[in-house]
Amino acid sequence: MRNICVKVSYDGAGFNGFQSQPYGRTVQSEIEKAIRQLTGETIIIIGSGRTDAGVHAQGQVFNFYTESTIPTERWAIALNTRLPKDIVIIEAIDVPEHFHARRSAKRKTYRYTIDTGKFPDVFGRQYRFHHPAPLNVKAMRDGLMHLIGEHDFTSFTSIHSTKPHHVRTVYEADFVQEGPIVHMYITGNGFLYNMVRVIMGTLLWVGQGKLDPDDVKRILDGCNRSLAGPTAMAHGLMLLDVEYSSETPL
Repeated sequence: MRNICVKVSYDGAGFNGFQSQPYGRTVQSEIEKAIRQLTGETIIIIGSGRTDAGVHAQGQVFNFYTESTIPTERWAIALNTRLPKDIVIIEAIDVPEHFHARRSAKRKTYRYTIDTGKFPDVFGRQYRFHHPAPLNVKAMRDGLMHLIGEHDFTSFTSIHSTKPHHVRTVYEADFVQEGPIVHMYITGNGFLYNMVRVIMGTLLWVGQGKLDPDDVKRILDGCNRSLAGPTAMAHGLMLLDVEYSSETPL
């Protein structure tokens, strides 16, 4: 039995999230179907984490166990010929038996993108939240700084979160502005359900002048979802990268 680790990109617009659901098209179900067509095996893949409906990924990671003898370097090509065009396998490698895409992950990086131009870019609109008014990006950055470190992020997760606790560590976070395009990058050891989107929705209020940057700390300390801003639209969010130890050099 081999353990294969795979990096995959997908356009989330046509999916009801990554993880298999009773209803709706999911990335996981499409990949498992492609593996079944390729090897004849009925396999459940293990994702590094969920992404919500409409959220994109440039570097999602999953692993699976297989008895197939297909050479590792052939997996990407073989699966891509069986996958829909909005899912692309980037790389596949052999990993130790104990490797687990979710439990072995060390760091994850997300990017949320906003377009502040007067009109949306017809070619990029599906990956950017259009906000046709200036934002105070400095104030948003100042607010974001309060979230770096280990904190209880109850205020910044959905009330439907099923996690036993909401303590997470944000290692790095910043805003990068490229003309009318504003990107928020955030790296942590893990993220809660809707966490990045609620952070972004709250910081949009800061950028609009509805909140002061220091209000973000008050919201964080309050540990109450009702204190934070709205959940930002899913299509502006992308999972950029999942990092592991040196034994998994994806």
